[in-house]
Amino acid sequence: MLLIAAFVPLALWILLLLWRDVCRKSRGQKRSVFSLLHQYMFQRYMSLLSLRQRRRLEHSTKNVQHLQDRTLLHRIYRDRSTEYGKLYRFSEITDRLSFCSVHPLTQYGHYTDYIQRIGKGEENILISGRPSALTVTSGTSGAPALLLCVQAAKNGLHQGFGACFNAKINAYPQTRNLQRTAKFFCPPAWRKSESGIPIGTYSVFPVASKHMWSSYSTPAAGYEITSEAEAQYVHLLFALKDRSLGILEASFASVLYYAFALLQHQWEQLVEDIRLGRVNPSLTLADDLRLRLNAQLKPDPRRASELAVDFASGFRGIARRVWPHLNLVFVVDSGANELYGSNLQRFYCEGVPTYSPVYAAAEGLIGVNLWPERSERYYLLCPQSMFYEFIPVNLCEEEQPRTLFMEEVKENELYELVVTNASGLYRYRMGDVVKVVAFHNQCPVIELQYRQSQTLNIRGERITEAAFHRTLLHAVKLWPGAVLHDYCCVESRLLGSCCGGSDLHYEVFVEIEGVRNLSEDQRYKLDQCLQEDSAVYQSFRRKGSIGPVRVHTVALGSFKELTDFIVAHSGISHNQFQMPRVLKKKEFLDFIQRKVIS
Repeated sequence: MLLIAAFVPLALWILLLLWRDVCRKSRGQKRSVFSLLHQYMFQRYMSLLSLRQRRRLEHSTKNVQHLQDRTLLHRIYRDRSTEYGKLYRFSEITDRLSFCSVHPLTQYGHYTDYIQRIGKGEENILISGRPSALTVTSGTSGAPALLLCVQAAKNGLHQGFGACFNAKINAYPQTRNLQRTAKFFCPPAWRKSESGIPIGTYSVFPVASKHMWSSYSTPAAGYEITSEAEAQYVHLLFALKDRSLGILEASFASVLYYAFALLQHQWEQLVEDIRLGRVNPSLTLADDLRLRLNAQLKPDPRRASELAVDFASGFRGIARRVWPHLNLVFVVDSGANELYGSNLQRFYCEGVPTYSPVYAAAEGLIGVNLWPERSERYYLLCPQSMFYEFIPVNLCEEEQPRTLFMEEVKENELYELVVTNASGLYRYRMGDVVKVVAFHNQCPVIELQYRQSQTLNIRGERITEAAFHRTLLHAVKLWPGAVLHDYCCVESRLLGSCCGGSDLHYEVFVEIEGVRNLSEDQRYKLDQCLQEDSAVYQSFRRKGSIGPVRVHTVALGSFKELTDFIVAHSGISHNQFQMPRVLKKKEFLDFIQRKVIS
Protein backbone atom coordinates (compact mmCIF):
# COMPACT_ATOMS: atom_id res chain seq x y z
CA MET A 1 0.00 0.00 0.00
CA LEU A 2 2.85 2.36 0.84
CA LEU A 3 4.37 1.69 -2.58
CA ILE A 4 1.05 2.43 -4.29
CA ALA A 5 0.61 5.59 -2.23
CA ALA A 6 4.09 6.73 -3.26
CA PHE A 7 3.59 5.80 -6.90
CA VAL A 8 0.30 7.67 -7.46
CA PRO A 9 1.72 11.19 -6.82
CA LEU A 10 4.74 10.35 -8.98
CA ALA A 11 2.52 9.15 -11.83
CA LEU A 12 0.36 12.26 -11.54
CA TRP A 13 3.44 14.44 -11.57
CA ILE A 14 4.73 12.72 -14.73
CA LEU A 15 1.33 13.11 -16.41
CA LEU A 16 1.27 16.78 -15.44
CA LEU A 17 4.70 17.35 -16.96
CA LEU A 18 3.68 15.46 -20.09
CA TRP A 19 0.49 17.50 -20.47
CA ARG A 20 2.42 20.71 -19.91
CA ASP A 21 4.78 19.74 -22.73
CA VAL A 22 1.81 18.88 -24.97
CA CYS A 23 0.19 22.27 -24.29
CA ARG A 24 3.44 24.11 -24.94
CA LYS A 25 3.91 22.39 -28.30
CA SER A 26 0.28 22.67 -29.41
CA ARG A 27 0.56 26.46 -29.97
CA GLY A 28 -2.99 27.03 -28.74
CA GLN A 29 -4.70 24.90 -31.39
CA LYS A 30 -8.32 23.90 -30.89
CA ARG A 31 -7.92 20.13 -31.14
CA SER A 32 -9.12 17.17 -29.16
CA VAL A 33 -6.99 15.87 -26.31
CA PHE A 34 -6.80 12.48 -28.02
CA SER A 35 -5.52 14.01 -31.28
CA LEU A 36 -2.82 16.00 -29.50
CA LEU A 37 -1.70 13.08 -27.32
CA HIS A 38 -1.66 10.71 -30.30
CA GLN A 39 0.55 13.06 -32.31
CA TYR A 40 2.75 13.74 -29.28
CA MET A 41 3.38 10.05 -28.58
CA PHE A 42 3.95 9.25 -32.26
CA GLN A 43 6.40 12.11 -32.56
CA ARG A 44 8.30 10.95 -29.47
CA TYR A 45 8.45 7.45 -30.91
CA MET A 46 9.71 8.76 -34.27
CA SER A 47 12.32 10.92 -32.56
CA LEU A 48 13.80 7.88 -30.80
CA LEU A 49 13.53 5.63 -33.86
CA SER A 50 15.06 8.23 -36.17
CA LEU A 51 17.97 8.76 -33.78
CA ARG A 52 18.70 5.03 -33.92
CA GLN A 53 18.47 5.01 -37.71
CA ARG A 54 20.69 8.08 -38.00
CA ARG A 55 23.34 6.45 -35.79
CA ARG A 56 23.15 3.29 -37.85
CA LEU A 57 23.68 5.29 -41.04
CA GLU A 58 26.56 7.23 -39.52
CA HIS A 59 28.20 3.98 -38.42
CA SER A 60 27.81 2.52 -41.92
CA THR A 61 29.80 5.40 -43.44
CA LYS A 62 32.90 4.49 -41.41
CA ASN A 63 33.53 1.11 -43.03
CA VAL A 64 32.16 1.52 -46.53
CA GLN A 65 34.13 -1.15 -48.36
CA HIS A 66 33.20 -3.88 -45.87
CA LEU A 67 29.50 -2.93 -45.89
CA GLN A 68 29.37 -2.69 -49.68
CA ASP A 69 30.89 -6.16 -49.99
CA ARG A 70 28.44 -7.55 -47.43
CA THR A 71 25.46 -5.90 -49.15
CA LEU A 72 26.45 -7.31 -52.53
CA LEU A 73 27.29 -10.83 -51.37
CA HIS A 74 24.06 -11.07 -49.35
CA ARG A 75 22.03 -10.41 -52.49
CA ILE A 76 24.14 -12.73 -54.63
CA TYR A 77 23.80 -15.53 -52.05
CA ARG A 78 20.04 -14.98 -51.74
CA ASP A 79 19.48 -15.35 -55.51
CA ARG A 80 22.15 -17.94 -56.34
CA SER A 81 19.57 -20.71 -56.97
CA THR A 82 17.37 -18.68 -59.30
CA GLU A 83 17.39 -19.18 -63.04
CA TYR A 84 19.22 -15.87 -63.37
CA GLY A 85 21.70 -16.72 -60.63
CA LYS A 86 22.60 -19.99 -62.31
CA LEU A 87 23.01 -18.27 -65.69
CA TYR A 88 25.49 -15.77 -64.25
CA ARG A 89 27.22 -18.28 -61.95
CA PHE A 90 26.32 -16.51 -58.71
CA SER A 91 27.52 -19.52 -56.71
CA GLU A 92 31.08 -18.82 -57.96
CA ILE A 93 31.07 -15.15 -56.98
CA THR A 94 33.21 -14.52 -53.91
CA ASP A 95 33.78 -10.77 -54.04
CA ARG A 96 33.04 -7.61 -55.98
CA LEU A 97 35.78 -8.23 -58.55
CA SER A 98 34.51 -11.68 -59.47
CA PHE A 99 30.97 -10.24 -59.64
CA CYS A 100 32.07 -7.57 -62.12
CA SER A 101 34.01 -10.10 -64.18
CA VAL A 102 31.07 -12.47 -64.73
CA HIS A 103 28.17 -10.01 -64.87
CA PRO A 104 27.90 -7.28 -67.53
CA LEU A 105 26.59 -3.77 -67.05
CA THR A 106 22.87 -3.80 -67.84
CA GLN A 107 19.98 -1.58 -68.91
CA TYR A 108 16.26 -2.14 -68.67
CA GLY A 109 15.92 -4.25 -71.82
CA HIS A 110 18.08 -6.90 -70.15
CA TYR A 111 15.29 -7.61 -67.62
CA THR A 112 12.11 -7.22 -69.68
CA ASP A 113 11.51 -10.92 -70.36
CA TYR A 114 12.30 -11.96 -66.78
CA ILE A 115 9.87 -9.41 -65.31
CA GLN A 116 7.12 -10.41 -67.74
CA ARG A 117 7.51 -14.05 -66.73
CA ILE A 118 7.40 -13.15 -63.04
CA GLY A 119 4.23 -11.12 -63.66
CA LYS A 120 2.66 -14.25 -65.18
CA GLY A 121 3.40 -16.23 -62.04
CA GLU A 122 6.77 -17.91 -62.60
CA GLU A 123 8.94 -17.98 -59.51
CA ASN A 124 12.63 -18.34 -58.77
CA ILE A 125 13.44 -16.52 -61.99
CA LEU A 126 15.22 -13.26 -61.16
CA ILE A 127 14.84 -13.23 -57.39
CA SER A 128 14.13 -15.95 -54.88
CA GLY A 129 10.50 -15.89 -53.85
CA ARG A 130 7.76 -13.60 -55.06
CA PRO A 131 8.00 -9.78 -55.26
CA SER A 132 5.67 -7.75 -53.05
CA ALA A 133 4.75 -5.58 -56.06
CA LEU A 134 5.60 -4.57 -59.60
CA THR A 135 6.29 -0.85 -59.69
CA VAL A 136 5.87 1.45 -62.67
CA THR A 137 8.83 3.79 -63.16
CA SER A 138 8.31 7.50 -63.82
CA GLY A 139 9.64 7.23 -67.37
CA THR A 140 11.95 10.23 -66.99
CA SER A 141 14.88 8.19 -68.31
CA GLY A 142 12.81 6.61 -71.08
CA ALA A 143 9.41 4.97 -71.41
CA PRO A 144 7.68 3.92 -68.15
CA ALA A 145 8.69 0.38 -67.26
CA LEU A 146 7.92 -2.30 -64.68
CA LEU A 147 10.43 -3.13 -61.97
CA LEU A 148 10.27 -5.66 -59.15
CA CYS A 149 9.83 -4.43 -55.60
CA VAL A 150 10.67 -6.49 -52.51
CA GLN A 151 10.05 -5.69 -48.86
CA ALA A 152 13.75 -5.06 -48.21
CA ALA A 153 13.68 -2.11 -50.63
CA LYS A 154 10.69 -0.59 -48.82
CA ASN A 155 12.44 -1.06 -45.48
CA GLY A 156 15.49 0.74 -46.82
CA LEU A 157 13.39 3.71 -47.90
CA HIS A 158 11.73 3.92 -44.48
CA GLN A 159 15.13 3.79 -42.76
CA GLY A 160 16.35 6.59 -45.02
CA PHE A 161 13.38 8.75 -44.10
CA GLY A 162 14.09 7.98 -40.45
CA ALA A 163 17.55 9.50 -40.79
CA CYS A 164 15.99 12.48 -42.59
CA PHE A 165 13.46 12.95 -39.76
CA ASN A 166 16.35 13.19 -37.33
CA ALA A 167 18.14 15.71 -39.56
CA LYS A 168 14.94 17.74 -39.88
CA ILE A 169 14.20 18.08 -36.15
CA ASN A 170 17.84 18.90 -35.43
CA ALA A 171 18.02 21.60 -38.09
CA TYR A 172 14.51 22.95 -37.46
CA PRO A 173 13.63 22.32 -33.76
CA GLN A 174 10.30 24.11 -34.23
CA THR A 175 9.10 21.13 -36.31
CA ARG A 176 8.83 19.26 -32.99
CA ASN A 177 5.75 21.37 -32.22
CA LEU A 178 2.38 19.64 -32.42
CA GLN A 179 1.40 21.45 -35.59
CA ARG A 180 -0.22 19.63 -38.43
CA THR A 181 1.31 18.94 -41.83
CA ALA A 182 -0.50 19.51 -45.12
CA LYS A 183 0.51 16.44 -47.13
CA PHE A 184 -0.39 16.76 -50.82
CA PHE A 185 -0.79 13.21 -52.06
CA CYS A 186 -3.13 11.41 -54.45
CA PRO A 187 -3.19 7.61 -54.11
CA PRO A 188 -2.18 5.82 -57.32
CA ALA A 189 -4.47 3.33 -59.04
CA TRP A 190 -3.34 -0.26 -58.50
CA ARG A 191 -4.07 -3.27 -60.67
CA LYS A 192 -2.85 -6.88 -60.63
CA SER A 193 -0.72 -8.99 -62.91
CA GLU A 194 -1.93 -12.29 -64.35
CA SER A 195 -0.67 -14.04 -61.22
CA GLY A 196 -2.15 -11.50 -58.80
CA ILE A 197 0.97 -9.42 -58.06
CA PRO A 198 -0.02 -5.79 -57.34
CA ILE A 199 1.07 -3.34 -60.05
CA GLY A 200 1.27 0.33 -59.18
CA THR A 201 3.31 3.47 -59.29
CA TYR A 202 6.26 4.23 -57.08
CA SER A 203 6.22 7.28 -54.81
CA VAL A 204 9.41 8.79 -53.38
CA PHE A 205 7.55 9.61 -50.16
CA PRO A 206 6.06 6.63 -48.32
CA VAL A 207 2.29 6.50 -48.07
CA ALA A 208 1.22 7.54 -44.59
CA SER A 209 0.21 4.90 -42.09
CA LYS A 210 -2.89 5.24 -39.93
CA HIS A 211 -0.65 6.24 -37.02
CA MET A 212 0.19 9.47 -38.83
CA TRP A 213 -3.33 10.70 -39.56
CA SER A 214 -3.36 12.88 -36.45
CA SER A 215 -0.36 14.75 -37.86
CA TYR A 216 -2.09 15.71 -41.12
CA SER A 217 -4.51 18.55 -41.79
CA THR A 218 -6.46 16.43 -44.29
CA PRO A 219 -8.61 13.70 -42.70
CA ALA A 220 -8.11 10.09 -43.76
CA ALA A 221 -10.95 10.24 -46.29
CA GLY A 222 -9.02 12.84 -48.28
CA TYR A 223 -6.30 10.32 -49.04
CA GLU A 224 -8.83 8.00 -50.69
CA ILE A 225 -9.57 10.48 -53.50
CA THR A 226 -8.02 9.07 -56.68
CA SER A 227 -8.58 12.11 -58.91
CA GLU A 228 -5.59 14.45 -58.70
CA ALA A 229 -7.54 17.69 -59.18
CA GLU A 230 -10.13 16.81 -56.54
CA ALA A 231 -7.48 15.56 -54.12
CA GLN A 232 -5.45 18.78 -54.44
CA TYR A 233 -8.56 20.89 -53.84
CA VAL A 234 -9.51 18.95 -50.70
CA HIS A 235 -5.95 19.11 -49.33
CA LEU A 236 -5.97 22.89 -49.87
CA LEU A 237 -9.37 23.25 -48.22
CA PHE A 238 -8.36 21.54 -44.99
CA ALA A 239 -4.92 23.14 -44.97
CA LEU A 240 -6.41 26.63 -45.28
CA LYS A 241 -8.74 25.98 -42.36
CA ASP A 242 -5.76 25.39 -40.07
CA ARG A 243 -4.03 28.72 -39.38
CA SER A 244 -1.41 27.02 -37.19
CA LEU A 245 -0.18 24.66 -39.94
CA GLY A 246 3.50 23.76 -39.51
CA ILE A 247 4.74 21.93 -42.64
CA LEU A 248 3.84 21.68 -46.34
CA GLU A 249 4.78 18.25 -47.75
CA ALA A 250 4.68 16.64 -51.18
CA SER A 251 6.75 14.09 -53.08
CA PHE A 252 8.14 16.65 -55.51
CA ALA A 253 8.25 20.43 -55.67
CA SER A 254 6.14 20.30 -58.84
CA VAL A 255 3.19 18.81 -56.90
CA LEU A 256 3.24 21.65 -54.37
CA TYR A 257 3.86 24.28 -57.04
CA TYR A 258 0.75 23.19 -58.95
CA ALA A 259 -1.24 23.12 -55.71
CA PHE A 260 -0.43 26.80 -55.19
CA ALA A 261 -1.31 27.51 -58.83
CA LEU A 262 -4.70 25.86 -58.17
CA LEU A 263 -5.09 27.99 -55.04
CA GLN A 264 -4.35 31.15 -57.00
CA HIS A 265 -7.07 30.33 -59.53
CA GLN A 266 -9.73 28.93 -57.18
CA TRP A 267 -9.22 30.81 -53.92
CA GLU A 268 -12.68 32.36 -54.04
CA GLN A 269 -14.34 28.92 -54.16
CA LEU A 270 -12.12 27.67 -51.34
CA VAL A 271 -12.93 30.70 -49.18
CA GLU A 272 -16.64 30.20 -49.79
CA ASP A 273 -16.38 26.51 -48.83
CA ILE A 274 -14.65 27.47 -45.57
CA ARG A 275 -17.29 30.10 -44.90
CA LEU A 276 -20.11 27.56 -45.39
CA GLY A 277 -18.29 24.55 -43.88
CA ARG A 278 -18.58 22.22 -46.87
CA VAL A 279 -16.71 20.49 -49.67
CA ASN A 280 -17.58 22.24 -52.93
CA PRO A 281 -20.58 20.55 -54.61
CA SER A 282 -18.92 20.84 -58.03
CA LEU A 283 -16.18 18.36 -57.07
CA THR A 284 -16.66 14.86 -58.42
CA LEU A 285 -16.52 12.74 -55.27
CA ALA A 286 -18.08 9.47 -54.16
CA ASP A 287 -21.04 10.09 -51.86
CA ASP A 288 -19.49 8.32 -48.89
CA LEU A 289 -16.26 10.31 -49.20
CA ARG A 290 -18.19 13.58 -49.42
CA LEU A 291 -20.20 12.71 -46.31
CA ARG A 292 -17.06 11.81 -44.32
CA LEU A 293 -15.26 14.98 -45.41
CA ASN A 294 -18.23 17.25 -44.73
CA ALA A 295 -18.51 15.75 -41.25
CA GLN A 296 -15.06 17.23 -40.52
CA LEU A 297 -16.07 20.75 -41.57
CA LYS A 298 -17.96 23.49 -39.78
CA PRO A 299 -18.84 26.99 -41.01
CA ASP A 300 -15.95 29.34 -40.24
CA PRO A 301 -16.81 32.84 -41.52
CA ARG A 302 -14.03 34.45 -39.47
CA ARG A 303 -11.29 32.34 -41.06
CA ALA A 304 -12.87 32.82 -44.49
CA SER A 305 -12.81 36.60 -44.14
CA GLU A 306 -9.22 36.50 -42.93
CA LEU A 307 -8.16 34.42 -45.95
CA ALA A 308 -10.05 36.63 -48.41
CA VAL A 309 -8.05 39.65 -47.23
CA ASP A 310 -4.77 37.73 -47.59
CA PHE A 311 -5.57 36.53 -51.10
CA ALA A 312 -6.75 39.97 -52.23
CA SER A 313 -3.29 41.28 -51.32
CA GLY A 314 -1.61 39.05 -53.92
CA PHE A 315 0.18 35.71 -53.86
CA ARG A 316 3.81 36.61 -53.33
CA GLY A 317 4.73 35.11 -49.95
CA ILE A 318 1.16 33.81 -49.54
CA ALA A 319 2.25 30.67 -47.63
CA ARG A 320 3.69 32.58 -44.70
CA ARG A 321 0.73 35.01 -44.65
CA VAL A 322 -2.04 32.40 -44.48
CA TRP A 323 0.03 30.15 -42.20
CA PRO A 324 2.05 32.53 -39.98
CA HIS A 325 3.57 29.64 -37.99
CA LEU A 326 4.70 27.68 -41.06
CA ASN A 327 8.11 26.13 -40.37
CA LEU A 328 9.12 24.14 -43.41
CA VAL A 329 8.44 23.04 -46.99
CA PHE A 330 9.28 19.32 -47.22
CA VAL A 331 9.68 18.35 -50.89
CA VAL A 332 12.28 16.96 -53.27
CA ASP A 333 13.39 19.92 -55.37
CA SER A 334 16.58 18.67 -57.02
CA GLY A 335 17.10 17.51 -60.59
CA ALA A 336 14.06 18.02 -62.81
CA ASN A 337 12.27 19.73 -59.90
CA GLU A 338 14.86 22.47 -59.40
CA LEU A 339 12.84 25.05 -61.37
CA TYR A 340 9.64 24.37 -59.40
CA GLY A 341 11.56 24.56 -56.12
CA SER A 342 13.13 27.89 -56.99
CA ASN A 343 9.76 29.28 -58.11
CA LEU A 344 8.19 28.21 -54.81
CA GLN A 345 10.97 29.90 -52.83
CA ARG A 346 10.88 32.99 -55.03
CA PHE A 347 7.11 33.50 -54.97
CA TYR A 348 4.53 31.41 -53.12
CA CYS A 349 6.74 30.22 -50.24
CA GLU A 350 9.00 33.23 -49.95
CA GLY A 351 10.79 33.23 -46.61
CA VAL A 352 9.97 29.59 -45.75
CA PRO A 353 12.92 27.13 -45.67
CA THR A 354 12.80 24.07 -47.93
CA TYR A 355 14.19 20.63 -47.10
CA SER A 356 14.79 18.18 -49.97
CA PRO A 357 15.22 14.94 -47.99
CA VAL A 358 16.07 12.09 -50.35
CA TYR A 359 17.42 11.03 -53.70
CA ALA A 360 15.33 8.00 -54.57
CA ALA A 361 13.77 6.29 -57.57
CA ALA A 362 11.79 3.19 -58.44
CA GLU A 363 15.09 1.31 -58.13
CA GLY A 364 15.14 2.20 -54.42
CA LEU A 365 16.75 4.61 -51.98
CA ILE A 366 19.99 6.08 -53.29
CA GLY A 367 20.91 8.91 -50.93
CA VAL A 368 19.72 11.07 -48.03
CA ASN A 369 20.23 14.75 -47.35
CA LEU A 370 21.64 15.16 -43.83
CA TRP A 371 22.21 18.90 -44.29
CA PRO A 372 18.72 20.47 -44.50
CA GLU A 373 19.90 24.04 -43.99
CA ARG A 374 22.25 24.05 -46.99
CA SER A 375 20.97 25.62 -50.18
CA GLU A 376 22.79 22.96 -52.23
CA ARG A 377 21.04 19.60 -52.53
CA TYR A 378 23.72 17.14 -51.41
CA TYR A 379 22.91 13.49 -50.74
CA LEU A 380 24.88 10.97 -48.75
CA LEU A 381 24.92 7.58 -50.49
CA CYS A 382 23.51 4.81 -48.27
CA PRO A 383 26.02 1.92 -48.20
CA GLN A 384 23.48 -0.69 -47.09
CA SER A 385 20.75 0.31 -49.55
CA MET A 386 22.54 -0.42 -52.83
CA PHE A 387 25.82 -1.75 -54.14
CA TYR A 388 27.17 1.22 -56.08
CA GLU A 389 29.48 1.48 -59.04
CA PHE A 390 30.52 4.57 -60.94
CA ILE A 391 31.33 5.13 -64.61
CA PRO A 392 33.57 8.16 -65.27
CA VAL A 393 31.52 10.54 -67.39
CA ASN A 394 34.00 10.46 -70.27
CA LEU A 395 33.40 6.69 -70.61
CA CYS A 396 29.58 6.80 -70.61
CA GLU A 397 29.34 6.20 -74.35
CA GLU A 398 31.00 2.79 -74.01
CA GLU A 399 28.77 -0.28 -73.64
CA GLN A 400 30.89 -2.01 -71.01
CA PRO A 401 33.27 0.55 -69.50
CA ARG A 402 35.37 -0.14 -66.42
CA THR A 403 33.63 1.01 -63.27
CA LEU A 404 34.91 2.41 -59.99
CA PHE A 405 33.77 1.52 -56.46
CA MET A 406 32.73 3.89 -53.69
CA GLU A 407 36.21 4.20 -52.20
CA GLU A 408 37.75 4.87 -55.63
CA VAL A 409 35.77 7.93 -56.75
CA LYS A 410 37.27 11.40 -56.53
CA GLU A 411 35.86 14.66 -55.29
CA ASN A 412 34.55 17.11 -57.95
CA GLU A 413 34.41 14.38 -60.61
CA LEU A 414 31.27 13.37 -62.55
CA TYR A 415 30.06 9.76 -62.84
CA GLU A 416 27.16 7.79 -64.25
CA LEU A 417 25.56 5.84 -61.42
CA VAL A 418 25.35 2.03 -61.56
CA VAL A 419 23.43 0.10 -58.90
CA THR A 420 22.78 -3.43 -57.74
CA ASN A 421 19.61 -3.22 -55.67
CA ALA A 422 17.55 -5.50 -53.43
CA SER A 423 14.93 -6.13 -56.13
CA GLY A 424 16.78 -8.02 -58.83
CA LEU A 425 18.69 -5.33 -60.74
CA TYR A 426 22.38 -6.15 -61.17
CA ARG A 427 24.96 -3.61 -62.34
CA TYR A 428 22.07 -1.52 -63.63
CA ARG A 429 22.83 1.74 -65.44
CA MET A 430 20.25 4.19 -64.11
CA GLY A 431 21.13 6.95 -66.56
CA ASP A 432 21.69 9.54 -63.80
CA VAL A 433 24.95 11.48 -63.78
CA VAL A 434 26.11 12.66 -60.36
CA LYS A 435 28.96 14.77 -59.03
CA VAL A 436 30.96 13.70 -55.98
CA VAL A 437 31.07 16.89 -53.93
CA ALA A 438 32.56 15.61 -50.66
CA PHE A 439 33.05 12.59 -48.41
CA HIS A 440 31.26 11.97 -45.12
CA ASN A 441 33.69 9.72 -43.27
CA GLN A 442 34.43 7.19 -46.05
CA CYS A 443 31.17 7.63 -47.94
CA PRO A 444 30.69 9.81 -51.05
CA VAL A 445 28.32 12.77 -50.89
CA ILE A 446 26.85 13.45 -54.32
CA GLU A 447 24.85 16.06 -56.19
CA LEU A 448 22.49 15.04 -59.00
CA GLN A 449 23.62 16.69 -62.24
CA TYR A 450 21.43 15.44 -65.08
CA ARG A 451 19.64 12.52 -66.70
CA GLN A 452 21.41 11.13 -69.76
CA SER A 453 18.11 10.61 -71.57
CA GLN A 454 17.50 14.36 -71.36
CA THR A 455 20.57 15.38 -73.35
CA LEU A 456 20.22 17.38 -76.57
CA ASN A 457 22.37 15.75 -79.24
CA ILE A 458 21.52 16.14 -82.92
CA ARG A 459 25.09 16.43 -84.25
CA GLY A 460 27.20 15.08 -81.39
CA GLU A 461 27.19 18.36 -79.42
CA ARG A 462 25.75 16.74 -76.26
CA ILE A 463 24.16 19.61 -74.32
CA THR A 464 23.11 18.15 -70.99
CA GLU A 465 19.89 18.84 -69.15
CA ALA A 466 21.74 20.84 -66.48
CA ALA A 467 23.75 22.85 -69.04
CA PHE A 468 20.67 23.79 -71.04
CA HIS A 469 18.81 24.75 -67.86
CA ARG A 470 21.60 27.13 -66.86
CA THR A 471 21.75 28.63 -70.35
CA LEU A 472 18.00 29.15 -70.50
CA LEU A 473 17.98 30.92 -67.12
CA HIS A 474 20.75 33.19 -68.43
CA ALA A 475 18.74 33.99 -71.57
CA VAL A 476 15.55 34.70 -69.59
CA LYS A 477 17.46 37.36 -67.64
CA LEU A 478 17.95 39.10 -70.98
CA TRP A 479 14.18 39.24 -71.50
CA PRO A 480 13.25 42.25 -69.28
CA GLY A 481 10.37 41.47 -66.91
CA ALA A 482 10.12 37.80 -67.89
CA VAL A 483 9.58 35.10 -65.24
CA LEU A 484 10.10 31.49 -66.35
CA HIS A 485 7.45 29.06 -65.11
CA ASP A 486 8.31 25.98 -67.17
CA TYR A 487 9.90 24.75 -70.37
CA CYS A 488 10.75 21.78 -72.58
CA CYS A 489 12.75 21.16 -75.76
CA VAL A 490 12.64 18.88 -78.77
CA GLU A 491 15.17 17.98 -81.40
CA SER A 492 13.81 18.95 -84.82
CA ARG A 493 13.93 15.34 -86.05
CA LEU A 494 10.79 14.73 -83.99
CA LEU A 495 8.94 17.28 -86.16
CA GLY A 496 9.04 14.89 -89.10
CA SER A 497 9.74 15.41 -92.79
CA CYS A 498 9.14 19.18 -92.65
CA CYS A 499 12.73 19.66 -91.40
CA GLY A 500 15.47 18.76 -93.86
CA GLY A 501 18.89 17.49 -92.87
CA SER A 502 20.41 20.98 -93.24
CA ASP A 503 17.86 22.49 -90.88
CA LEU A 504 18.43 20.40 -87.76
CA HIS A 505 17.79 22.58 -84.72
CA TYR A 506 16.17 22.73 -81.28
CA GLU A 507 12.58 23.80 -80.68
CA VAL A 508 12.10 25.29 -77.21
CA PHE A 509 8.70 25.86 -75.59
CA VAL A 510 8.60 28.27 -72.66
CA GLU A 511 5.82 29.27 -70.29
CA ILE A 512 6.67 32.78 -69.13
CA GLU A 513 4.94 35.61 -67.33
CA GLY A 514 5.66 39.34 -67.39
CA VAL A 515 6.28 39.62 -71.15
CA ARG A 516 3.38 39.74 -73.57
CA ASN A 517 5.40 38.78 -76.64
CA LEU A 518 9.07 38.08 -77.32
CA SER A 519 10.74 39.89 -80.19
CA GLU A 520 12.85 37.95 -82.68
CA ASP A 521 15.97 39.53 -81.18
CA GLN A 522 14.94 38.34 -77.71
CA ARG A 523 14.29 34.83 -78.98
CA TYR A 524 17.69 34.77 -80.65
CA LYS A 525 19.33 35.56 -77.29
CA LEU A 526 18.89 31.91 -76.32
CA ASP A 527 20.84 30.74 -79.37
CA GLN A 528 23.57 33.27 -78.60
CA CYS A 529 23.78 32.08 -74.99
CA LEU A 530 24.04 28.47 -76.14
CA GLN A 531 26.93 29.39 -78.42
CA GLU A 532 28.66 31.21 -75.56
CA ASP A 533 28.23 28.24 -73.22
CA SER A 534 29.05 25.42 -75.66
CA ALA A 535 32.04 25.65 -78.00
CA VAL A 536 30.92 22.48 -79.82
CA TYR A 537 27.43 23.89 -80.44
CA GLN A 538 28.99 27.16 -81.62
CA SER A 539 31.18 25.25 -84.08
CA PHE A 540 28.19 23.45 -85.58
CA ARG A 541 26.26 26.72 -85.80
CA ARG A 542 29.09 28.44 -87.67
CA LYS A 543 29.34 25.53 -90.11
CA GLY A 544 25.57 25.75 -90.68
CA SER A 545 25.05 22.10 -89.76
CA ILE A 546 22.77 23.16 -86.87
CA GLY A 547 20.17 25.88 -87.36
CA PRO A 548 19.25 28.53 -84.78
CA VAL A 549 17.09 27.66 -81.77
CA ARG A 550 13.42 28.40 -82.33
CA VAL A 551 11.65 29.68 -79.23
CA HIS A 552 7.88 29.41 -78.77
CA THR A 553 5.85 30.82 -75.89
CA VAL A 554 2.84 28.90 -74.62
CA ALA A 555 -0.18 30.02 -72.63
CA LEU A 556 -0.01 30.09 -68.83
CA GLY A 557 -1.07 26.73 -67.41
CA SER A 558 0.00 24.82 -70.53
CA PHE A 559 2.63 22.76 -68.73
CA LYS A 560 0.15 21.67 -66.06
CA GLU A 561 -2.06 20.47 -68.90
CA LEU A 562 0.94 18.75 -70.48
CA THR A 563 1.68 17.08 -67.14
CA ASP A 564 -1.89 15.76 -66.94
CA PHE A 565 -1.71 14.58 -70.56
CA ILE A 566 1.58 12.69 -70.08
CA VAL A 567 0.37 11.13 -66.82
CA ALA A 568 -2.88 9.99 -68.46
CA HIS A 569 -1.08 8.49 -71.46
CA SER A 570 1.82 6.88 -69.59
CA GLY A 571 0.02 5.08 -66.76
CA ILE A 572 2.06 6.81 -64.07
CA SER A 573 1.10 8.88 -61.03
CA HIS A 574 1.29 12.62 -60.39
CA ASN A 575 3.20 11.77 -57.20
CA GLN A 576 6.11 10.35 -59.21
CA PHE A 577 5.95 12.49 -62.34
CA GLN A 578 8.99 14.53 -63.33
CA MET A 579 8.70 16.80 -66.35
CA PRO A 580 10.83 15.56 -69.28
CA ARG A 581 12.88 18.53 -70.45
CA VAL A 582 13.51 16.87 -73.82
CA LEU A 583 10.32 15.47 -75.33
CA LYS A 584 10.82 12.18 -77.18
CA LYS A 585 7.25 11.31 -78.16
CA LYS A 586 5.41 12.92 -81.06
CA GLU A 587 2.08 12.99 -79.24
CA PHE A 588 3.60 15.04 -76.42
CA LEU A 589 5.14 17.45 -78.94
CA ASP A 590 1.81 17.78 -80.78
CA PHE A 591 0.09 18.60 -77.48
CA ILE A 592 2.46 21.42 -76.49
CA GLN A 593 2.47 22.80 -80.04
CA ARG A 594 -1.28 23.33 -79.74
CA LYS A 595 -0.63 25.58 -76.73
CA VAL A 596 1.72 27.97 -78.58
CA ILE A 597 0.59 31.62 -78.52
CA SER A 598 3.61 33.24 -80.18
